[in-house]
Amino acid sequence: MHPQNPASQASHVSPASQAYLASVAARLAADECQTWWEDWGGVPVLVGRRSDFRLRWMATKVHLFTVAAAVPEITMPAIGTFTFQAMEYAKRTKGGLPAGLQTGIGVFPVLVSDRVDPAAVQWAEAEARNEWAIMARPVVVDSARRYVGTYRRRGFIGAAYASHLIKKSRLYFDGH
Repeated sequence: MHPQNPASQASHVSPASQAYLASVAARLAADECQTWWEDWGGVPVLVGRRSDFRLRWMATKVHLFTVAAAVPEITMPAIGTFTFQAMEYAKRTKGGLPAGLQTGIGVFPVLVSDRVDPAAVQWAEAEARNEWAIMARPVVVDSARRYVGTYRRRGFIGAAYASHLIKKSRLYFDGH
């Protein structure tokens, strides 16, 4: 874990985006997530991780990853690519039993910017992105307008975990 937010050193990212990302890091830590920073091709990326087990989830464990970055601009292709990268990262990093064997993965791929294409927000809000035993709920944050766009409904796939993901989404991203 790195105490300093490396995004604060990036000159191409707005102060509002940097502040929002720092607040997400604080909220993740307050929820007892492990947090750390990584460099993804020159972009500082905040990673938060926690695992939760519930009997009501058919005695499964969910590994929840939050992967967040402040960027100069968010487009639909950018959030789509970042979502795929975050899902692949979570699958590689999870460890333990393979996903699907009494274990699942939840991912919040989060991009933050003060320049956001409305199509990117619509894409994030439209649906969860799911694969076998992995549920992603992309998050697009418009730091200039203080707006958080993400899927907040119960879907058919991963329905058992939906209330958990909605609760964590509100806790991590709605506290401007």
